[in-house]
Amino acid sequence: MPTTEEKEKKGEKRMATDVITPGAEEGGNRPQPRGPTADRGGFFHLYKRGQGYWTRVGSAAAAGLIVLLTLEFLYTHLNVWLTPDNATVHQVSMAKLGTLAICGAFLLASSVLIFYLLNKPDYADFLIATDSEMKKVNWTSRRELIGSTKVVIVFMFLIASLLFVFDLFFGYLFYFMDVLKTKPL
Repeated sequence: MPTTEEKEKKGEKRMATDVITPGAEEGGNRPQPRGPTADRGGFFHLYKRGQGYWTRVGSAAAAGLIVLLTLEFLYTHLNVWLTPDNATVHQVSMAKLGTLAICGAFLLASSVLIFYLLNKPDYADFLIATDSEMKKVNWTSRRELIGSTKVVIVFMFLIASLLFVFDLFFGYLFYFMDVLKTKPL
């Protein structure tokens, strides 16, 4: 049986089986995997390793902080929820053991979920694109930043003073019109 390349050299038409099962004429009977899962090396493989490093690290750190705060909440409240009133020493120790087991299971499950989501192709591609866009940002220098901060602070005090003067003016105006019964200051 001639291969696909030999058929193309002779000018013969390709058959549907050539497209559906590439490699079938060489003796293989399974189609080769294609698409985003073809080059994945299992669950612990990093999708596009080395790209979008800082956005992935930042996202993982933020998710880790949320998990740690949730664990702290669970650890402090589960002891109260799991320990019955007038509990014996054994019941208190079992409640503590149950609390640790629940917190450990939550930590494990949330870690696996965070790893899965950060390596999911759609999310990872978004983080990679975000990282490349952040590299295009024109960051201000230290001198420009200090100058802009001074301008903002000066205008903030100027506007606060202006609003204070207007408030006093209208306060005394309404006091003299007997709308207000007490003086503003």
